[in-house]
Amino acid sequence: GTAVSMALRLGAAFNALDGERKRHDRHAKRGTDADEMALMESPSHFLLPGLQQPQDFLAGAFTGKGDAMNDPALKFLHGTTTLGFIFQGGIVLAVDSRASMGSYIGSQTVKKCIEITPYLLGTMAGGAADCQYWERHLGRLCRLYELRNRERISVAAASKLLHNIMYSYKGYGLSMGTMVAGWDKGVGPNLYYCDSDGTRVKGEKFSVGSGSPYAYGVLDAGFRPDLSVSEACELGRRAIYHATFRDAASGGFVSVYHVHEDGWTKVSVDDVEQLHWKYQAEKK
Repeated sequence: GTAVSMALRLGAAFNALDGERKRHDRHAKRGTDADEMALMESPSHFLLPGLQQPQDFLAGAFTGKGDAMNDPALKFLHGTTTLGFIFQGGIVLAVDSRASMGSYIGSQTVKKCIEITPYLLGTMAGGAADCQYWERHLGRLCRLYELRNRERISVAAASKLLHNIMYSYKGYGLSMGTMVAGWDKGVGPNLYYCDSDGTRVKGEKFSVGSGSPYAYGVLDAGFRPDLSVSEACELGRRAIYHATFRDAASGGFVSVYHVHEDGWTKVSVDDVEQLHWKYQAEKK
């Protein structure tokens, strides 16, 4: 029994030595120095890309140099339509639900209006992952603010938090064009636009995405400050529908939200195909 156990121990030791030798040979071929090799072997660490200037790297990754053979350009073709406007009854936000990359349609059921808090809504345009992650992160920050200060965060402060995050990652490849909408206690409705270029603008009417020119046309034609809630929701719905009709990268369903003094309400979700036949019938 003793001889067998000793043989097993010796076999395990030789296998371990052989494994170390093979690892050393692999690292030696790569020209890895001792410090880097120790880092790679450590189970609690992982290597990060060795980039001194991430902006320079991303500039090369996202914009081609004209050489088709060695061009590493990642040309993300975004498509969406979102809009928001302030009227006498609060704010209306309307969004489509299509996720696309160029001519490829990945989904028709994306939730592009992100419910940040019971009093705050955010819209997403650009990279779906970027918008969803950072706006949900904004929701966590807003909740922490409420717990610390015992009052809800203002729309201006929430949009500034998101803006600060995006500005700190400027040049790193984020793709975000968002609206933050909400009702401030004692102030009223507020609407801000923030994007990954570091822009933050307060306004009363925004449309973001590839279909926004079409949505702006309908919005400008039908907007009045004294719209009723039902008229404002129908205007937002119709503007998104017309954008989906003309813009191939927008489509799916039209979701309409109403922001008011008591928070926000999800008013409707309509299939654009059904809206098409409804509006066509109205013309006859």
